[in-house]
Amino acid sequence: MLAHLGGSGGPARSLKRRAPTRIPRTLSQDHVSAVPDSCDHLRDRLLFALLTGSGMRIGEALGLRHEDVDAAEGIVKVRSRPNANKARAKTGDRDIPIEPGLVRLFADYLFDEYGTLDCDYVFVNLWSQPVGHPMSYPAVLDLVSRLRARTGFHFSPHQFRHTYATELLRRNVPAEVVQKLLGHSSVATTIDTYSHLDLRHIRRALASVGWLPDRPDNDGIDHPEGVGVGR
Repeated sequence: MLAHLGGSGGPARSLKRRAPTRIPRTLSQDHVSAVPDSCDHLRDRLLFALLTGSGMRIGEALGLRHEDVDAAEGIVKVRSRPNANKARAKTGDRDIPIEPGLVRLFADYLFDEYGTLDCDYVFVNLWSQPVGHPMSYPAVLDLVSRLRARTGFHFSPHQFRHTYATELLRRNVPAEVVQKLLGHSSVATTIDTYSHLDLRHIRRALASVGWLPDRPDNDGIDHPEGVGVGR
């Protein structure tokens, strides 16, 4: 009786519910500062300062070579290539501008700790065997474990990447620029991953381009800067 309504008569297609987007965990600015401040060595301070100031993945940082740091231009270059420590760049090549303070920390590290070591890699074993070889993932996990005990809070290297991206978007850096900095394959990935930004940020972005009238940010609630979801 319902044949006149159309349809192929074949089995109906089931609708698939899209899996909910996992909200990235970010760090407060106090926590971001506490990690490098708790490091004993310049190498470790540089590692976390680099994650903080570039949004690089830990594998990209471990694969960094001296030629990838352009101190004069203030640029760190992420390059996809085989690495002796099995570190890898998840996406393609990209260049990331960094602040002068990070370049100075890199120079201090080379002068005070790296010395005359003959190695292409920036992050190497200096106090454990095999000395002079590039740092590995297990070495970073061991360092993170010790720093967690010192700082008294849990964190992972990838949270510095999420915090970097979230802070840029909160400061109204265009999503397509953040996409390039993070190495996402498309701007849709960036927008989808960081869709957790709150309504206050969205309102400020619309006001900054004249879409909405500007208004005071004070909503009667104290919102610490840099505190993300699921700290």
